Amino acid sequence: MTSTDLRSADTRADLPGTRHHALRGGGVEVAVVSRDDGLPEVLHWGGPLGPADRQELVLASRRQVSPSALDAEWPITLLPSEHDGWEGRPGFAAHRAGRICVPRWHSVETRGDETGLRVTAHADGLELHTDMHLDDVGVLRVTHEVVNTGDDDLELLALEATMPVGDLAADALDFSGRWTRERSPQRTRLLEGSRVRESRRGRTGHDSPMLLTLGTAGFGDRTGEAWAVHLAWSADSVYRHDALPEAPTLLGAGPLLRAGEMVLAPGDRFRAPTAAFVWSDRGLDGLGARLHASLRARVGHPSTRPVTLNTWEAVYFHHDIERLRTLAKTAADIGVERFVLDDGWFLGRRSDVAGLGDWSVDLEMWPEGLHPLADEVRRLGMQFGLWFEPEMVNVDSDLARAHPDWLLQDPEAGVRTWRNQYVLDVANPAVFEYLVESISRVVSEYGLDYIKWDQNRDLIEAVHDGRAGVHRHTLAVYALLDAVRRRHPGLEIESCASGGARVDLGVLERTDRVWASDTNDPIERLDIQRWTELLLPLELIGSHVGPPVTHTTRRETSLGLRIAVALFGSFGIEWDITECTPDELDQLRDAIAAYRRLRGLLHTGLLAHPAGGDDGLRVTSVTAPDASRAVVRVARVTSSDRALPRLLRLVDLDPDAQYLVRPVAELRMPRAIEPSPPPWLERGHVVLTGASLAQRGIRLPLLGPGQALVLEAERLPAEG
Repeated sequence: MTSTDLRSADTRADLPGTRHHALRGGGVEVAVVSRDDGLPEVLHWGGPLGPADRQELVLASRRQVSPSALDAEWPITLLPSEHDGWEGRPGFAAHRAGRICVPRWHSVETRGDETGLRVTAHADGLELHTDMHLDDVGVLRVTHEVVNTGDDDLELLALEATMPVGDLAADALDFSGRWTRERSPQRTRLLEGSRVRESRRGRTGHDSPMLLTLGTAGFGDRTGEAWAVHLAWSADSVYRHDALPEAPTLLGAGPLLRAGEMVLAPGDRFRAPTAAFVWSDRGLDGLGARLHASLRARVGHPSTRPVTLNTWEAVYFHHDIERLRTLAKTAADIGVERFVLDDGWFLGRRSDVAGLGDWSVDLEMWPEGLHPLADEVRRLGMQFGLWFEPEMVNVDSDLARAHPDWLLQDPEAGVRTWRNQYVLDVANPAVFEYLVESISRVVSEYGLDYIKWDQNRDLIEAVHDGRAGVHRHTLAVYALLDAVRRRHPGLEIESCASGGARVDLGVLERTDRVWASDTNDPIERLDIQRWTELLLPLELIGSHVGPPVTHTTRRETSLGLRIAVALFGSFGIEWDITECTPDELDQLRDAIAAYRRLRGLLHTGLLAHPAGGDDGLRVTSVTAPDASRAVVRVARVTSSDRALPRLLRLVDLDPDAQYLVRPVAELRMPRAIEPSPPPWLERGHVVLTGASLAQRGIRLPLLGPGQALVLEAERLPAEG
């Protein structure tokens, strides 16, 4: 074939009316092909394609007709459907009074640039708007919205964002969990078929898939190619992947809509929660790096994370002004910057069976209100915060007695309690207004700096106006958070939900950090936080030093380990430190000094999880964006398989620069179980190039289970 013949074949390969779009950012490219008579198709999502001719690209990747299949090539569009030829889970599903709705999209308009694409399409009685945005660090956000332009009601059953992944995807990773053991990884081979993880808890859930990842065989923390999706939504969800024999593998997520929950009257519209898609060619740490950089680029992203003391595990419900004053003074003496009074301060609250919903200070317990404590906290130089659980109510409360119709769940119907509580129907305007006013009244009276916003139960049989109410309730909670923030612009809010049951990018659009888990057991926390770090940077993850014996596991751990684990997060304390020994207070004081010195690095740096060499070791490092400094935590959870420890490699440093490596000076050295430490550690430091540290490493001490060592590396000035 001559070159002229090749050019003519190129032209014939392109479909009539075809338009090519390339989204580029952060080392990622999304190639989209659109046409007038159907929805666009994503041709590629991954690394940059270079200056390839788009028609040649289409020609090279167009699929042929396979045996015993449709008689012509068919597209896999942004909303894959049976009409197109797709036989997996549809991206869109709906009906009108039982009549199936299978849209034939036409009059498709696309406009955009290298950062984003806006798609508008029409079908009989429907209008679709799809927004695709690729940010500067390579995170793609996809949002679908449908409008009912017909003359009768449309019940929407599914509206899910999907993206094709590379043909080399062979493994799948997502998460499960339970209370105090959130984000437990589960990994399988990529099995064929349409596979779905559904969450019906009415909140994100302790067992949320969080980040569904498909990757090349054996992809790891720092190796392999991976494609992942996260749904920025705090309620019922669907995470899905489809690996069918006759099509590319799809990855996607969307809201789970219950029967009759989303009925659109003529003119109504439904906007699905945004799905965030992330690609990496350097394993899981590459996914995390993109997500962290994307979050840090937000307007208003929290920069400085104060040292927080929360009173829950110090006093529980036993509030006493003198005891709390002593606790506050002790906290201020060791460098705490924020004091948060947890559950138990409001009307009738002596245990978890009463009081929720009555958001006014219990004057029997606090005759002068909270002013004596708040004033003392501020006199000591700390910020003051309070615990709220606005979405919930106890039947034993003035609110429930006055307004039983305000409940989202009906106790008379036998709906089961959870922590002795039910859910308020926040989508009810009267409930919404009551909560805005009652929360704002307390925030204003005491000048609160911080709210720990809790949600301690799943939403079972949640009904609003006779229909499934989870979706509307969640949007109303978002609006409530937004309204409180508008009234109090400087207020910070922590998302807590029985610990880590509401960790998602939807709630983090209006909150400042999450509580990763109700367990402060550092052994459990090492893995909980490691996997939370896949989605969130350290500054968004609350991590506290608890007491010697953890109340959730009854395990006793060393203070050094508890400090080392809490240091890598938004640092705090959850412990009655008035009972600490002078030596324990000194250790906490030094740990706070270390955190305050290092948090600028910890909360801006590149997070990595270098290989430790055995299953009993957990290694986490944070390196400054300019590679000038790094801090590394090495924690052992089970004994080593070797008598002499392996060498630890330090990653992400400048290979040509010299680095001084030494233990973090403020922290106590762990007790090793060997006769003598490695020579460099006995001297106190070692100087090596970044290349030597990455390729060879340094000898670790033989740590026993429950011990941790925190090191820092500092680049030395170049000689001459």
